[in-house]
Amino acid sequence: MDDPLVDRRISCPYCAEPMHIVIDLSAGGQSYVEDCQICCQPMQVSFDTDGEQLLGLTVDTAG
Repeated sequence: MDDPLVDRRISCPYCAEPMHIVIDLSAGGQSYVEDCQICCQPMQVSFDTDGEQLLGLTVDTAG
């Protein structure tokens, strides 16, 4: 694997503004809460990976 870090564009589920997040594929699938860079609302970010490719990414409201 080259670089395990990938940049993805997402949209906030609250304000719909686009932003970028960096995902570490070497860490396995994860689910975590990250605040929107624009409106500061909490977003639930979840992704699946096989260690080399991003298999799925979802961004929902946290709570």
